[in-house]
Amino acid sequence: MDKLIPFCINDLAKLTNHRSGEIKFGEKMITVQKDTDIKAFIKKCTAKYVLFGIPEDIGVRANFGRPGAASAWESTIKSIANIQHNKFCKGEDLLVLGQLDVTEEMKAVENLDFHNTADRKKLSDLVVTIDKEVAHIISFIVKSGKKPIIIGGGHNNSYGNIKGTALAKGKPINAVNFDAHSDFRILEGRHSGNGFSYAYEEGFLNKYFIFGLHENYTSKKVLINIKKIQDRVRYNTYDEISIRNQKSFDKELVQALSFINNDFFGIEIDLDAIPNIASSAMTISGFSVEQVRQFVYFFGKSQNATYLHICEGAPDLCAEKNNNLIGKLIGYLVTDFIKANNPLEEKINYMDVKF
Repeated sequence: MDKLIPFCINDLAKLTNHRSGEIKFGEKMITVQKDTDIKAFIKKCTAKYVLFGIPEDIGVRANFGRPGAASAWESTIKSIANIQHNKFCKGEDLLVLGQLDVTEEMKAVENLDFHNTADRKKLSDLVVTIDKEVAHIISFIVKSGKKPIIIGGGHNNSYGNIKGTALAKGKPINAVNFDAHSDFRILEGRHSGNGFSYAYEEGFLNKYFIFGLHENYTSKKVLINIKKIQDRVRYNTYDEISIRNQKSFDKELVQALSFINNDFFGIEIDLDAIPNIASSAMTISGFSVEQVRQFVYFFGKSQNATYLHICEGAPDLCAEKNNNLIGKLIGYLVTDFIKANNPLEEKINYMDVKF
């Protein structure tokens, strides 16, 4: 874990707004102790969830997107540190591991132009470098019996999440992706639009369900390719659920889960699926914040849910007065995932859900 920048207790204290009579997450979350072997600490730590940040937007740049997702980690950790610690969700359930050191990579892309073929190759090569580091860290977290919660960064990091988890489990895993886009583009060099197709092609991804595709922004070629492998890759569209009312959101949750729940799976959340959330591919039409929270909670209750990845949020693209809202939204999703396995909550059997 040479490229990991550990998050220490002093970092947490600086972000936590202490108030008399209140206990914040920042006062209870676990951090790696100074001069401690990180791997040994993760293994013996009592926290079930491990928070890990990837402050980059190189994959987004390589995919014609607007940079800004690199700022999500900082906004998120500030927000989470100030969540109330109470009976509904407890700070000690979360180990704040730290962030991937991408300083050199981010500096290297400052003056690169995607429209230049040579620069595009450099961008893709840097994504591959990040892939290796992400896969290594995620693999160790999963092997240690913990559930990673990854804050991006671009959706290119889905590849590292899937590969790392598959290596830890010793077999391909499944994934469900709440996204306006398939991210199943052709293998043309790594970027944020082909993390799942690369993971599929290389044997790390078994079954894949895309929840809420936007019909206007999914190419004919992608749809044809998915149709050829529909035994392993399926989708529904936002339009058929929320515009034409041909399908029910709740029933589609059950359908998606029944497709992937035969084995371990990752939960992928792309914030560009939510209207007016600053991101590289911001939309004005899509599912609500409440629906994405329900999505995370629903899938998080499965014992096969192995990780949560929240990506593409870009606080740097927000209006200055509201640039804290991305972190606040991500904080809600993180705690929804944790609450999904809260012993106070009544367990449900998904396959017995009736509508």
